[in-house]
Amino acid sequence: MAELDTSGGGKHKGGKVRSKKSSTRVDLTAMVDLAFLLITFFMFTTTLNKPKAMNLAMPDNSEIKNQLPVAASRTMTILLGGHNKLMWYMGEAGKSAPTLEGYGPTQLRKTLIENGNSVAASHAAPDNFMIVLIKPSDKSSYENLVNVLDEMSITNVKSYAIVKIMPLELEALKAQGLLQ
Repeated sequence: MAELDTSGGGKHKGGKVRSKKSSTRVDLTAMVDLAFLLITFFMFTTTLNKPKAMNLAMPDNSEIKNQLPVAASRTMTILLGGHNKLMWYMGEAGKSAPTLEGYGPTQLRKTLIENGNSVAASHAAPDNFMIVLIKPSDKSSYENLVNVLDEMSITNVKSYAIVKIMPLELEALKAQGLLQ
């Protein structure tokens, strides 16, 4: 609360009367209480950052009964290696040389867009979309896998799958020094 100091102003000289000077003192206890109540209120009512998650449908491990034939020219395989590098190839393993690439927007994203456009141009609808097989190795990081999944979302790849890497593909990664 506000308080006024009205104590005596001292002696009077020569009969002149001076007005008393009052000093004010403001008690800020109530203001501090109010500040802490407001801080507490806003802390309890504020929503914290919610984790961003990507929906990922994984097949069960049971035997697959209905397999659809897919043209090899529609598939792109991405091999995730170490050192933040990846390799990719179109078609079947061993029939085309894998290309070494990075994860940046001018690298993997550009490749996905170009290969998707070439598949769309060379195949008739409704099968004119590219299918991407993502194969992480033991040396790839979880961040690399998430980056590739982000690129799938950014480039609007309709169909992609995370599958087990084959020994032939491991040899290709080892030849490029991505399994060290």
